[in-house]
Amino acid sequence: MITSSTNAKIKNIVQLNTSSKARREQGVFVAEGTKMFLEAPADSIRQIFISESYYHRCEYLDRLEKLPYDIVEDSVFRKASDTMNPQGILCVIGQSCNDINAMLAKPQPLLMVLEGLQDPGNLGTIIRTGEGAGVTGIIMDRNTADVFNPKVIRATMGSVYRVPFAYTENLPDTLTQMKKQDIRIYAAHLSGHRFYYEEDYCSGSAFLIGNEGNGLSEHITGYADTRIKIPMQGQVESLNAAVSASVLMYEVMRQRSIK
Repeated sequence: MITSSTNAKIKNIVQLNTSSKARREQGVFVAEGTKMFLEAPADSIRQIFISESYYHRCEYLDRLEKLPYDIVEDSVFRKASDTMNPQGILCVIGQSCNDINAMLAKPQPLLMVLEGLQDPGNLGTIIRTGEGAGVTGIIMDRNTADVFNPKVIRATMGSVYRVPFAYTENLPDTLTQMKKQDIRIYAAHLSGHRFYYEEDYCSGSAFLIGNEGNGLSEHITGYADTRIKIPMQGQVESLNAAVSASVLMYEVMRQRSIK
């Protein structure tokens, strides 16, 4: 049993929770909670840490015993955890990203393209909602938040294991490639020319979602075939980035389900 917070493994967990550089260099991330443990692909789990009290009441010992794990004294586990009320189990998971070319090659792809999105909760929610709406890929520029941030991972509620995603080093080049493959690009923009429900999304479609405070840059907006907007009432100027993305994704799902 690990009984000290100065244990090298515990110190590394804390570092992985707080440092994107450490996660990148080690090629892993931390996923906390029973749901995240149960849904993680077994071959991606590098190590499991389980609190002493959780171990004695764990209902999943048959799965746990097949994987590498350490039991951790409760007080030490709380120090390693990134949450206020830890559930008692966390996993170190190998990172994986998908090939953008494979995403673009899928039949009638539905892609969310994120430029400079910063809020981990927004990013995690878009990934989770994307799974529900049938998104085929999420593409992010390097100014978007780290998808392996613990807050993003928690917000995905397991969808991070199943939704294809990738970072692009050159977003303009990626958008140009989309155009060559007849994927129509839509910019969610306050100066949209048409309401989002006036467009036909039954062929390959990609939606540009910008930074929470500044929206899309004019340069990236210029790659859009159409600017679309969500109608607003009252004094509201715009919706939360994740909410806007959700509205658009489910409109695509609605249109494609009735065709």
